[in-house]
Amino acid sequence: MTAPTTDTALMPFDDVLAAYDPALGLEVHVELNTASKMFCGCPAVFGGEPNAGVCPTCLGLPGAMPVVNGKAVESAIRIGLALNCEIAEWCRFARKNYFYPDMPKNFQTSQYDEPICFDGFMDVEVEGTTYRVEIERAHMEEDTGKSLHVGGSTGRIHGADHSLVDYNRAGIPLIEIVTRPILGAGEKAPEVAKAYVAQLRELIVALGVSEARMDQGNLRADVNLSLSPKGSGTLGTRTETKNVNSFRSVERAVRYEMQRHAAILSGGGTILQETRHWHEDTGITTSGRVKSDAEDYRYFPEPDLVPVAPSREWVEELRGTLPENPTVRRSRLQAEWGFSDLEMRDTVGAGALGLVEETIAEGAAPQAARKWWLGELARRSNEDGVDLVDLPITPADVARIQALVDEKVVNDKLARQVFEGVLAGEGTPDEVVEKRGLAVVSDDGALGAAVDNAIAANPDVADKIRDGKHAAAGALIGAVMKEMRGQADAGRVRELILEKLA
Repeated sequence: MTAPTTDTALMPFDDVLAAYDPALGLEVHVELNTASKMFCGCPAVFGGEPNAGVCPTCLGLPGAMPVVNGKAVESAIRIGLALNCEIAEWCRFARKNYFYPDMPKNFQTSQYDEPICFDGFMDVEVEGTTYRVEIERAHMEEDTGKSLHVGGSTGRIHGADHSLVDYNRAGIPLIEIVTRPILGAGEKAPEVAKAYVAQLRELIVALGVSEARMDQGNLRADVNLSLSPKGSGTLGTRTETKNVNSFRSVERAVRYEMQRHAAILSGGGTILQETRHWHEDTGITTSGRVKSDAEDYRYFPEPDLVPVAPSREWVEELRGTLPENPTVRRSRLQAEWGFSDLEMRDTVGAGALGLVEETIAEGAAPQAARKWWLGELARRSNEDGVDLVDLPITPADVARIQALVDEKVVNDKLARQVFEGVLAGEGTPDEVVEKRGLAVVSDDGALGAAVDNAIAANPDVADKIRDGKHAAAGALIGAVMKEMRGQADAGRVRELILEKLA
């Protein structure tokens, strides 16, 4: 079975903006890093043998009674406070009824009309403009299990021979953060969506409530998109693209859906309210299922769980544990690092702020940390189609490579080969230098021989240097570097050239 394709014509993006106003909404699911699951004592860990971390409660067996995880409630409140939300004085769980093979109880324990956090906001900046993203609610729920479709080429049920279900993830604590419609973003709607999810992840990591690894499903975004006629002030029919798992994909999914909606509407068609699947390989969405409304889920209060009523004293105590406000933090870091407004904007826009900060904390100079993450590593992330945070390299690795440059063990050119080796899984930076033989040569004997060869091969250049035109030494340095495969100490080579031709 080949990768999905589409016959849907797409309207050019500029034409979309001329005719329609986009309305954007985001639902972000955050898996909490509690030790146990939301309503039972099973371990909340990633991976492991299928169906090893389950019990009667998370499997929904008759007679099993759930109990709320107190740490999950605490994490939910801290997330809500960090998003400027009101915290409910009293709220309940509800049963959200729908069938999926990976829902062992045939309902999901969630919150419906009484979320623990509501009416918040987060300000995000895109190319110097600040957009306020209003948070409608952040509520507690449990994750589902995981289906594995075997035998097809896409990993989806279509074309598969059979399916397997792993319930280890069923019952993992989740916080779902739901925005109100984001209006007025216009051409920047895709970038605003990406910036919001990136900043939200940054905040979640700072709170310490989740690993927020999008590649492992710790943080997943559902993208809601609708178009309305330009200036109408109405909301169109929306689609919901499910489980988008990278910042880059969030931006691409918004842009694609805007172009797809516009092509359908301009052709006289109507938008079907449905869920859609995002395909990273082809950059398209395909139809999932008709989107249910709230009444279709037949919500009713969960009879087996007591209401949650956090005291105001506890809420204020948790408020005191919040990390620095993102806007204040950025201003502080910019001043500490000496970045220009453009340098800071590019760092934030690339989703590299936290990575640069960690690299500096590991000992690298600010400009050096920024250079590698926004240069060599950004290029690699674009080639591989992944976010920077998902590259197989750590800030400590980057700082160590820069230290090798500072120590003159390698130069900038050789450092790029060290990055290549680390990204390829060849070991630590020091191990890559040793295995690949990348260390800079500073031995005068080896360098002197290469300098003699360069002088002999370029007598005209040598004469210029003898005549006092020392700038011409660059040509001989280049010849030596070529002979020594870029591993010569360029500074020492220059000194030897001038000594020999004095």
